[in-house]
This record gives sequence, structure tokens and C-alpha cells, in this order.
Amino acid sequence: MKIWEKGIAVDKKIEQFTIGRDRELDMYLAQFDVQASRAQANMLAKAGLLSAAENQQLQQGLGELAAQITSGEFAIGEDFEDVHSKIEFYLTEKFGDAGKKIHTARSRNDQVLTAQQLFLKDYTARAARQMLALADVLLQQAETHKNALLPGYTHFQAAMPSSFGLWFGAYAEHLLLDLPLFEAARTVADQNPLGSGAGFGSSFPIDREMTTRELHFGAVAVSSVGAQLLRGKTERTVAFAVAGLAATLGKMAYDLVLYNSQDMAFVELPAAFTTGSSIMPHKKNPDVFELIRARCNTLQALPNTLILATSNLPSGYHRDFQVLKEILFEPLAQLLDILDLLIFALPQLRVKPDLLNQAKYDTVFTVENINELIQQGVPFRTAYQQVGQAVNDGSYIPQRKFQTTHLGSVHNPGLAEIGEKLAATRQRLEWARNPSSAAG
Repeated sequence: MKIWEKGIAVDKKIEQFTIGRDRELDMYLAQFDVQASRAQANMLAKAGLLSAAENQQLQQGLGELAAQITSGEFAIGEDFEDVHSKIEFYLTEKFGDAGKKIHTARSRNDQVLTAQQLFLKDYTARAARQMLALADVLLQQAETHKNALLPGYTHFQAAMPSSFGLWFGAYAEHLLLDLPLFEAARTVADQNPLGSGAGFGSSFPIDREMTTRELHFGAVAVSSVGAQLLRGKTERTVAFAVAGLAATLGKMAYDLVLYNSQDMAFVELPAAFTTGSSIMPHKKNPDVFELIRARCNTLQALPNTLILATSNLPSGYHRDFQVLKEILFEPLAQLLDILDLLIFALPQLRVKPDLLNQAKYDTVFTVENINELIQQGVPFRTAYQQVGQAVNDGSYIPQRKFQTTHLGSVHNPGLAEIGEKLAATRQRLEWARNPSSAAG
């Protein structure tokens, strides 16, 4: 069944190509199309375009479909073009004319767009909740390991003493910098396009404010032409948020791959988190973090891919937009999986103690030697030259007083301050903490 069908046969090869992966990918939208259809039916009843009895039938049928989706029983068979035709067919088979009326004052354009807006709005809330949870884990690890020192690196050269408190805290703080991108994406997804039709509105006395309230949208997409311009725009905005977060998580994963290597050996993964070699029995490979790194690299390409798919399109609907689901939906699910895995794995990292006691890290204390001379009244530049000369001629003795005087507060990790930022962010993002519906 096709909701645009009018008795003209479509060549099977053309049909197969144009449908593409819609049946599979539309499963992401199923619950949201049902939700939007319930609001549509209620609005049509208020406008006098459905009787109360017809609306009651449709609400019953849509409730049944929602239960099927939740239980995993719902499927889109090959007789249907997409989720939208499957839902309408179910209602028509069950209730006859009432099912045929559900599409009154609605185009597939605004029907699809409404489901996608709801899906992407819900996604921003789900991602934000996991980001807040991961920030909690990172801060907990920072507090647990704040007294564990490790060498800080620049240019892949050991530079100065650092701490695991600094390292874990840094990524917690940067998750809070990534969250505003998801707030921005949510704002774009929080516009209600239902009632914009094919982009030119409807001559029926529909109530778009009513559907906006029922679907928990923040605002009506007022211009019917502008509503259709959300196709591609919302996806791109979400993709930029995803790319920003992926950059943070990819860098963290790369750090952990390095830190787990034998040469650095700053952390150790539990054996159950590693994979082996088919020929070298000693290998314990950090594949999980390597895969996170690779997937985060590909996620950072999402905005560019979406821009290339939509940049040469004028206003109005074009079938090109169908491809955006293939580009975006499964990567969005991958990112949630990555967040979930990091929340699970990071508390189980084993942090190695006494790393800076190794002779190869003696030179990371040169700045402390300089600071000691400065406190004795030596000018900085003179102290710098003296310590540099000592390193060059082999007379340098590291000022390890750092390890006792600064342990646990290396250059002020500011864990309490980051915790305050996290609490303020959680308070601000009430929509992420307490979603009130699937639209959240």
C-alpha cells in the first residue's frame, strides 16, 4: 500500500529503488508517527472533520499500534512503502472510513516531517541524559584518582607532572561544553510542522496550536513554506552536535589507547575488556577504544555528508531528503551505544600508581626546580638557563618535593568547580532530566 496510490502501477524496479531502506529505517519513526497521528485525530475531531465516535476508534487503533511497537511486534512488511502507509492501512482495515479520514488536512510531507522532528527532539534528550551520566562517571573517577600523578605530554614528549584528577576532570568539563550544541539542535527540532501540508498549508479550519500542545512542541513552525525548510536543517543541526561530542569522545578513546600501551602503561584494562591475537598469545588489545575512536572519526563527517546531500536544493520538498535517514539514523544510534559503553567501562579502568617515580620521567620536574630557584630570589630567566644547563651536562637532580607538596591538587584540578558546573547544567536541562513524553 502507498498513501499516494491512485491506481497507476509503478514499475517494480523503480519501486524497489525509490523505497530503498525506508521499511527498515522507519522503525525509528514508528512511535512518533503514532503519537503525531493521535494528535492529528484529536484536532480533526475538534475541527468537526471527524465524529467523536470516529476519533475514539482511531485513538483505540493507534493505542494498539503503540503497544505493538513497544512490545516489538510491529513490523513493516513488503506490502507497504513505509511506516506511514502501514499505520493508515491498519486503521482503515480495522475501522473503515474512519481510517481513511486520518489523513485529512495532512500531507505525507508534514506527516513525515512531524515524526522526524519528534524523533530528533527525543534523541537530543536521550543523548543529553547520557552525556550528563558520563560526566558524573568522569568526575567520580577524577575524585577517586586525584592523588595519582601521571606525566603530562606535549608534542608526544613528557612535559610536566599532571594527575588523573586533571585528565578525568578535563573530559567531564568538555562534555558540558558539548551539551549546548544539543540544546541548539533541540530548539530547531522543537518546532511543530504538522498542518503545513505539502508546504502550502490547508484550507480546513485546523488548530495547529492544539497539536503543538499535545505533542509537547515548544513552538509552531508558523510559515508553511518555512516548516518544510526544516527538512535537512534539523538533521544538519543535530549532526553538528553529534560531531562535536564525537570529537571529544574520540580524543578520550585515543588517550586511553596510548595510556594502555606497554610503553606508557598508565592504565590497564580488565582482561575481559580486551581481545587477543591469533598468533601472539600475550596480546591484550584495547579494541573497544580503537573502535570508539574510529566510529567517532566517522561521526565527525556527518555534517559534511548531510550538507553535500542537501546544499543544491531549493525550497520545497524533494525526494533527496529520503537519503538523510540513511546517512543519519544509524550513526545516531551508534553514538548512544558509545556513551553507554564509556559509562560502563571507565569505572573499571585500573590506574597505575607511582608513575613519576620512574627515572625516565625525572625531567618533568624541571619547572619545579626552576620554581625552587625563583623562591630563593633567582630571576626566572637565569633559573631557566641554570636548570637547562644542568639537564644538558647531566648534573640535574629532579625537585621531587612536588610529589609531596602538590599531591592531590596538581595545578588546582578544580573538581569542585567542575562539579558545580555539572549541577548547574543538569538544573538548566530539565528537558533532559525529566522527559514528560516521547517528545520529551
